[in-house]
Amino acid sequence: MAESGTLRRRIGDLVWSIFDVDADWTRPDPGPAGMRADAGIALAFFVFGAIGLELTRSMGLLHEAQSPILAQYLVLALGTAPLIWRRRYPISVMLLLQAHLFAAGIWLDAVAYQFTMQVVYFFALYSGVAWARDRRAAVYAVGGVLVLMFGWFVWSYALGNAYDSIMAQDYPDGQGLIGRFAASVSYAFLINAAYFGGALLWGRSSWRSAHQMAELQDQAGTIAAQAAGLRDQAVVQERLRIARELHDVVAHHVSVMGVQAAAARRVLTRDPAAAAEALASVEESSRSAVGEKRALLGTLREPATASDPAGEGPVHRAPDPGLGDLAALVAAAAGVGFLPTYELVEDVPDAAARVPAPLALSTYRIVQEALSNVRKHSSATRVSVVVRVETQRDRYVEAEVVDDGRPLGATSGTGLGMLGMRERIASHGGQLDVGPRLTGGYRVRVRFPLDRTVAAPDGRPAVVASTSRAADAAMQTSGTAPSGSRG
Repeated sequence: MAESGTLRRRIGDLVWSIFDVDADWTRPDPGPAGMRADAGIALAFFVFGAIGLELTRSMGLLHEAQSPILAQYLVLALGTAPLIWRRRYPISVMLLLQAHLFAAGIWLDAVAYQFTMQVVYFFALYSGVAWARDRRAAVYAVGGVLVLMFGWFVWSYALGNAYDSIMAQDYPDGQGLIGRFAASVSYAFLINAAYFGGALLWGRSSWRSAHQMAELQDQAGTIAAQAAGLRDQAVVQERLRIARELHDVVAHHVSVMGVQAAAARRVLTRDPAAAAEALASVEESSRSAVGEKRALLGTLREPATASDPAGEGPVHRAPDPGLGDLAALVAAAAGVGFLPTYELVEDVPDAAARVPAPLALSTYRIVQEALSNVRKHSSATRVSVVVRVETQRDRYVEAEVVDDGRPLGATSGTGLGMLGMRERIASHGGQLDVGPRLTGGYRVRVRFPLDRTVAAPDGRPAVVASTSRAADAAMQTSGTAPSGSRG
């Protein structure tokens, strides 16, 4: 009993899998356009059936038919008209036309067994399997059709007059291995098995092909949506990059111009030469700011091809600044009462020249932002900028900006500078050490790995806690703005 139960379950699972009963997809309704196409198919079958019926009558093959001609055409119409709804109500049409085959085969076999009607019945069985939306109901419907048709087949040969009709035929005895009746039964069985089996397999193949096509369309839609999302993300990232670059460029040069202008104002009457020198620095900083801004915004106007369709030609941009430009950057920040120094430490000669351009640019911008913060938010008179490049053992590039000032309580930053630093560091998997020092002043130190390492689990840069956090907290408690509020 247990083995028979297991066998039944396996057979049931096989049938369920053949008809995709557990599939989570439903074939969509064809809609009005599909019904119009099916109406054309039904009309074509009726026309071909009518032509075949008249040809059959003209050949004298319907002389034994007792039904009138009108009834024959009525049976033909009733057998082709349901095809209009074959995709809207596939199971119902399949059952209806198989019942039509059964009834017409008994009452008017001359019409039911015509080639056109046999194709119609085959087409209806295929449509029922291919378009059934309730796959479980389709299994039961197909099972009922097979039981009815093969039951009729068995009844015809076992209980009907099929045996007498076969044996009464005036044919010579066959030369085969089996008798006439057994050969006739086997041949008829094979034809019916191929007829019904072919319709079922074709319908199953059609349903699965439609299912696969729908999955491909869904995947294509998903890919398109993801591509659109990536494009939007790329646009947002580019906007953030341009915003960071603009902030770094404008903030640095404007802070330098402000300091130099203030110095020129103080010495304008008593030291015109010093005032002229300060104003020259203002002029140079303004030109540099405009030039860098134009170079940056030029990326938004670059044509897709090598030449501009308007005839303006391609936009040419200067190379992005790197470690080789830091000396000039630090020197340009010098002013009256403010002395920055720069030192480059390399483990091997020309190591800085081999630092990848993205890391060199980020290092440059962070130093630039740190210098701007010193000028705007502290009373520092000395700033030390040290860049270290290690390419042999630990493989890193590090920039450290240390000043000797105290925070100016009347100043406040927007936080965009520090946010830009963190975004740059996060993009390269670097570390940031920032905060006030116990001995006075403020330090910003950033280290980028030359071999990209994994960033913090949340995707943010790894921030090393400063050793002067206690001093920072003490200043906050006493009401003094800490140096950590810069930028």
